Amino acid sequence: MIPLRTLPDRPVAVFGLGKSGLATAAALLQSGTPVWAWDDDESVRARAAAMGARLVELYGCDWSRPTALVLSPGVPHTHPAPHPVVTAARAHGVEIIGDVELFARALRDGTLPQAAVIGVTGTNGKSTTTALIGHVLQTARRAAIAGGNLGTPVLSFDPLPENGIYVLELSSYQLELTTSLACRAAVLLNVTPDHLGRHGGIDGYVAAKTRIFANQDRSDTAIVGIDDAHSRAVRDALIAAGKQRVVAVSTGIRIPGGVHALDGKLIDDTDGTNRLVLDLAEAPALPGVHNWQNAAAAYAACRAVGLAPEEIAHGLRSYPGLAHRQELVATLNGVRYINDSKATNADATAKALACYEPIYWIVGGRPKETGLEGLEGFYPRIARAFLIGEAEEAFARALDGKVPTTRCGTLAAAVAAAHEAAQRERREGAVVLLSPACASFDQFANFEERGDAFRRLVQALSPGSGAAGVRRAAS
Repeated sequence: MIPLRTLPDRPVAVFGLGKSGLATAAALLQSGTPVWAWDDDESVRARAAAMGARLVELYGCDWSRPTALVLSPGVPHTHPAPHPVVTAARAHGVEIIGDVELFARALRDGTLPQAAVIGVTGTNGKSTTTALIGHVLQTARRAAIAGGNLGTPVLSFDPLPENGIYVLELSSYQLELTTSLACRAAVLLNVTPDHLGRHGGIDGYVAAKTRIFANQDRSDTAIVGIDDAHSRAVRDALIAAGKQRVVAVSTGIRIPGGVHALDGKLIDDTDGTNRLVLDLAEAPALPGVHNWQNAAAAYAACRAVGLAPEEIAHGLRSYPGLAHRQELVATLNGVRYINDSKATNADATAKALACYEPIYWIVGGRPKETGLEGLEGFYPRIARAFLIGEAEEAFARALDGKVPTTRCGTLAAAVAAAHEAAQRERREGAVVLLSPACASFDQFANFEERGDAFRRLVQALSPGSGAAGVRRAAS
């Protein structure tokens, strides 16, 4: 648990008691700070009370008392409208921050040993890149831990010794609530439209992402993927400002002074030598162009904190992959079953569709603003789409006449139907792919729960099992 230095005679309010909220409450309590905790879900309130937090209904409390409101990243504080608790706190001048900001202050004020931070953000690929950097550092025997938006809340970490390295996945929601974090290496992988309603449009979304670079100086490194226009503009602005070293990353062009991965060959030109570091075919858990970008960014980040190219190449080769991101769950009679539940938008799904053919595609959930936009070029790879969730009707219309579809409603029905079709047709290279291009919240608490359900369903299959009882309306 991360120790925190606060004012122990005044409470800190914590609103939203998911993983990060409960970790925040626990860290504050361990540090001797009174906690006022609240969540609209009574069951999670009970968990906070059991650890010693005082349950205070924050909608109508005495806001003259708390020193700060620590807000769950999922709670809106600006767009589309501030949450009522945020409005109440703001009206009384209470500071509104997130758990990452508490961590940053513990580093800044000396409560923690002075360790480095590598921050990773971007629309897609940030979880894989975060986990990959953590793996490379640990393989090189560095004191390192990876988490943040990826799995483990930052305040749940055990403190690292001096010269350790915290590797943090940072969402746009978290970055908006963070003002003090200074990253030794900060990575922006890419920007495509996502969460636009939450940020008031693309400009607000980009502004939230670029906060990752805000407190860097000349001893720090900004690593920017430049394969999209928004990120290129960020790179250009950083170079013009001249506050930190900037390293560009690409999978599409050679970059003088940068790191690129063309045709799967990882090249380092940061010192002008255009050095071949690794043929990424030697890294089996990193298939596809999107993972080449992840590898190039991870390489640049690890170089920025002092690892040698050979150490990084060794870690890339041995990386085991990330759960819910093109995770191979099983192979039955030559058909692979792939869990890509973390693909919660069309751009993320495109990365998976580019890697396989033919695809029995399980798609749907709570749709994002962009729907299936941009996936049209992959439709010839798809043998059939199996539609689930709130997006079922809209996706059936979007795919009509382009891809054969089966309306399944639930994930269980879709797995059964996709399995039956793939096993019956026995096409070479066939893949049953859960890559939903949607959020999970219509039927699951999060993408992890959705991916775990897919894994259980696949593991319960036998090679000869069919899809009896599946509701279907094929087109």
